[in-house]
Amino acid sequence: MSMRSIIGLWLAIGAILAPSLADAAVRIVHGPTPILGGDARAAGDLTVVNEKLAFALAVQSPPPYGVPRGALVDLAPVADGKIGRDRVVFADFIPNNWSAWPNTYHRVEVVEDTPQEAVVRTERDWGEVAVSTVYTLKSGEDQVHIAVTMTNDGKAALADLRSGLTLWPSSGHLFAVPGLAGVSDGPAKGALSDRVVAYDEGWFVALHAPYLEHVGYGSKDMYQTHSLAPGERRTFEGWLQVGARGDLAPVVAEEIARRRLPAGDLTGQVTGRDGRPVAAPVVVIEKSGQPYAWTLGDAAGRYRIALPAGGGYTAYATAKGYSETPRATAVIAPGAALTRDFSGLQPPGRQRFSVADQASGAPLDARIAIDRGQKPVVEFLGRKVFFTELDRRGVAELELAPGAYAFSITHGLNVLASPATVEATVASGAAETRKVALAPFADPRARGWYAADLHHHADQAEAVTPAPDLARSQFAAGLDLLFVSDHDSTVNHRILQAIADRRGVPFIPSVEISTSWAHFNAYPVKLGEPLAIDTGDTSIGAVIAEAHRLDAEVLQVNHPLIPYGYFASLDRGVAPGGFNPGFDLLEINSANRGDDDKVLARAWAFWNEGQRHYLSGGSDTHDVWNELSGAVRAYAHPDGPVTALSFARAMKAGHAYVTYGPLIFPDRMFGETVRVVAGQRFDLGFDLKAVNGLKSVSLISHGAVVQTLDLATRGRETHVDFPRTAASPAWYALIVEDRGGGRAYTDPIWVEASAPH
Repeated sequence: MSMRSIIGLWLAIGAILAPSLADAAVRIVHGPTPILGGDARAAGDLTVVNEKLAFALAVQSPPPYGVPRGALVDLAPVADGKIGRDRVVFADFIPNNWSAWPNTYHRVEVVEDTPQEAVVRTERDWGEVAVSTVYTLKSGEDQVHIAVTMTNDGKAALADLRSGLTLWPSSGHLFAVPGLAGVSDGPAKGALSDRVVAYDEGWFVALHAPYLEHVGYGSKDMYQTHSLAPGERRTFEGWLQVGARGDLAPVVAEEIARRRLPAGDLTGQVTGRDGRPVAAPVVVIEKSGQPYAWTLGDAAGRYRIALPAGGGYTAYATAKGYSETPRATAVIAPGAALTRDFSGLQPPGRQRFSVADQASGAPLDARIAIDRGQKPVVEFLGRKVFFTELDRRGVAELELAPGAYAFSITHGLNVLASPATVEATVASGAAETRKVALAPFADPRARGWYAADLHHHADQAEAVTPAPDLARSQFAAGLDLLFVSDHDSTVNHRILQAIADRRGVPFIPSVEISTSWAHFNAYPVKLGEPLAIDTGDTSIGAVIAEAHRLDAEVLQVNHPLIPYGYFASLDRGVAPGGFNPGFDLLEINSANRGDDDKVLARAWAFWNEGQRHYLSGGSDTHDVWNELSGAVRAYAHPDGPVTALSFARAMKAGHAYVTYGPLIFPDRMFGETVRVVAGQRFDLGFDLKAVNGLKSVSLISHGAVVQTLDLATRGRETHVDFPRTAASPAWYALIVEDRGGGRAYTDPIWVEASAPH
C-alpha cells in the first residue's frame, strides 16, 4: 500500500471514528487528527479529545511559520458528540516575540492517559534555553491547561525577553483583551481582563493568560516581559477554553471562577418594536465604557450572563442586522440577579450603491466604509467595511441596521481619487439606491506605470479573506495586478487566476516562504505549485533554491527588521546560512511602518556598495475588512505589455518606486544608469502628483539628503528639477511626502562619471 493510501485510510478512519471518540471521556488519538480541517495529519501526530473539545499537537507534521515541531496547531469544539472544525492555525508558546527559534530537538511524551485526564509533555530547545510545555485536559472540562517552563541552560543572561502564549485563529474574528481595543503592540495598561477571544457565530476559543503584561498583534500574543539568568527558570500558565457557540458568557464565568471573584447575574428578555421576542439576540456588556463581553439569547429572546460584582457596567441589545437599543446601566451585587429587559429592536433595511467615474460614467470598483453609524462590536452581526461586486462592477448592496449613517466611498484611497462622503438614513424594511461619482485624480497606467500590493494574504494560516474578497479589495484599492502571498500555500492561485482572466488583468502568483527566522515572497511562481521544503528546518540557501525551483523571477525579503525578519536574524547571528545576496527586493511593509527609515537605510547601504537590491511594497493585509489593501504599493514600469513576469522583471531591474500616496513620473527611469563626463551638468526631473496635496520632496544620494524642496504651495501636482554634476559614481533617489503624511520612496538612478577626453 502506498504512503498516500495509508494516509487516506487514516483520514477515513478518523472521520468515521470522530463522533465515537468525542463520546469518550478523555482519549488520545495517535495519527492524523480527526479534527475537521486540521493540520496535524502525520502518522506521528496526536490528538487529545474529551466531551467539550479536541486539540492536536504537530509531533511529526510541520507547524506553521517554521516553529519547531511539538506545537498545538489544531483546536476545535466538540458538540453533540461530534468533533468540529479546526479554529486555530497556532495556539502555543512563543519565546521572545516571534524572534528566530534555533532548535535542535523536540520530544513529546504522554505522561498520563486515562478516561479522567490526559497529560502530554513537549520538550524543545530555543537556543540554549530548554522549553517544556505540559498540556492537561480533564474529563468534562472546556479548557486545556498549559504550563510552560523556560530554563536557561546557557552561561549568558538573557534580558528584555517578551514571551508568552498566543492565539492565532484560522477563521472568524478576534475580540481583543477588553480595554485594549486598537492596541496592536504595547503594554497591557488599562486591560479590564487577561483574556483574548477568537470567535464566530458558531464557536469561540479564549486564551486566559493571568501573567499578561504586554500584547502583540492586536492581542493575538499575550506576553510577559522578563529576563532569564543562567540557570533561571520561569513558568507561564494559561488556559485555552473552547465553546460551540459565539457566546462569551462561559468565558466570563471561567474568569470569575479562576480568580474567585464575587459575582452576580444580569438577565432579561429582548423584544422588537412589535413587542415580540427577538430570536437569538446579542446583549453586549461594556465596562468603564469599553466592550467587555456579550452573551447570546435563546429563541424566546431570553439571556443570562454572570458578571464580576460591581458597578461601571452598561449593556445594550442587538441582533444580526438589527438596531442597537439605548444603553442601560447595571450594578451587579454578589449572589444576586439583576433584570434588564430591552425593547424596540428594529430589523434591517437595505442600501444599494452604484459607483462610477465622474468623467466617463464607467463603473468603478470601490470600498465603502461606515464613518458614522452603527458598527457592530460583535463582528458576525454585520460589517463596517464593504466592497463592490466582482461581476457587477461598481455595485454594492448592503443590509444594515436602521439609523443615520455617513459612508466613505473610495477608489484608490490616498493615491488615485479623493473619497466621497455619502450621508443616508436607513429605514427598517426599506431599500434605497444611491449613485456615487468619484473623480480619479491621476491615471498612472496612461504613462506606463502599474501598481500591485506585493504582500497580501487570502484565507490560509491566520488570514481570513476568501480569494474573491481579496480581489474585490485589491480592485477597490485601484491596483492594476492581482497578487496573493499566503504563508507556505499556493491553494488560492487558480481561483485568483480565473478572476483575473475574467476581469482582464494580470495575476501574480506568489507564496510567502515562512521560516522562524525570516519570511520571503517568491514571485511569480508556478501556478498552484506546493512548497517542497520544510520551513522548520531550512537555510537561506535552501530558500533561494526553492524560489528557483518554483521559477520565481523575484525573491523579496519581507518585513526585514521585525523580530523574525531576515536582517534582524542576521544581526543576532541566528539566520541559518548567514548572509546570502541571492535575494532581489527589500519590502517596505505598511503593517510595520515604523521600520521604513531603517529599511531605507539598509537599502541605501547596499546601493552605496553598488549592490542592486531594490525596494518593494506590501500591506501584509490578512483581513480586508479591518486592514487596507494597497495601503502601500509598488509602482513599476514594465517593458512592453504588463504581465506578471514583465512587472516582476521591472521590479527586479529597479524600474519602480513604493508609495503610500504620492505619484512620481521620472524623466530618467529609476534603476537605469546616466553616463556623464565628470564635471558635466545633468538634470534629474520628475513630475509629482498627490491626491492629498504635495508637501515636500527630498533628493537622496549616498544615503543622505542632499536637497529638500518645500512643495506646500504647489497644490496637488508639480514638476521639479534637480541640476547635478558628478565627479565620481553616484546614485540619486527621492522621498516625496504628501500633506496627509503619505510618503513615496524610489529606487535609485545610477550615475557613472567618466574622465573628460
